[in-house]
Amino acid sequence: MAKNPAAKNRRRGRGAPGPETVTEPVDGGLAELVPDRERSRAWTLLIDGAPQSHVDLAEPTHLSFAYQRRLGHIADLVAPANQPLHVVHLGGGAFTLARYVAATRPRSTQQIVELDAPLVQLVRRELPLDPAARIRVRSTDARAGLAKVPDDWADLVITDVFDGARTPAHLTSAEFLADVRRVLRPGGAYAANLADGPPLAHVRSQIATAATVFPELALAADPAVLRGRRFGNAVLLASDRELPVAELTRRVAGDPHPGRVEYGRSLTDFTGGAAPVTDANAKPSPVPPAGSFD
Repeated sequence: MAKNPAAKNRRRGRGAPGPETVTEPVDGGLAELVPDRERSRAWTLLIDGAPQSHVDLAEPTHLSFAYQRRLGHIADLVAPANQPLHVVHLGGGAFTLARYVAATRPRSTQQIVELDAPLVQLVRRELPLDPAARIRVRSTDARAGLAKVPDDWADLVITDVFDGARTPAHLTSAEFLADVRRVLRPGGAYAANLADGPPLAHVRSQIATAATVFPELALAADPAVLRGRRFGNAVLLASDRELPVAELTRRVAGDPHPGRVEYGRSLTDFTGGAAPVTDANAKPSPVPPAGSFD
């Protein structure tokens, strides 16, 4: 009988019964799947100590991280309830949002693009996808994978890509967003998980960049992040049609960790004249300060 390749990398927390933590090297660093002691089939994925995803296999509609809930709100609002979607996920993690869409919108067709093939293998093995879900996973660079998606295919494109806790430079440019726009159907939406801290230069430049491609924009984040008081996540939403700002604002404000949505004039003021990013001057998102994930 073949041995489980991860068996030697399993451990239980001191005095804690139940599933064991799984640790395994992947291309992005050391991956850890840590069991949630409050949810019997839930896990947190960390890469080199930085939390990447949380997933509950028994209840895939449960989104633990605030930024994931905001992305979930967007997935809920881009089309009428229960309508199947075509979704592209750039960045896989533990496939949390793809599982959420599969649960909330049955018969959806989804593509996950994740460069880290060993991570994909780990997640598939330890946190298997529902075989009935229409989810395809490609192990390739996010931008290269996006280039293979047909024109006007997607209702929603989600970017949640981090390399060493930083978004790669080539996924921050106007040229990249132009390809996102190509892939989206008319009326489709783009959502991106952005990580930044004071003075929020990265987030502001990403808003300015998206404005060169999409006429409608909104930003959802913790008020302390928006005020530049701490490092954290902000979710950017963009489309060629009017956004469901009122309902998104209501949902974000009602979260366990309430957030705020900037839109229209307030978002323009927040952007503060930041310059758009192109392939020629693109940089990765900033390095999180020490202690960000303690």
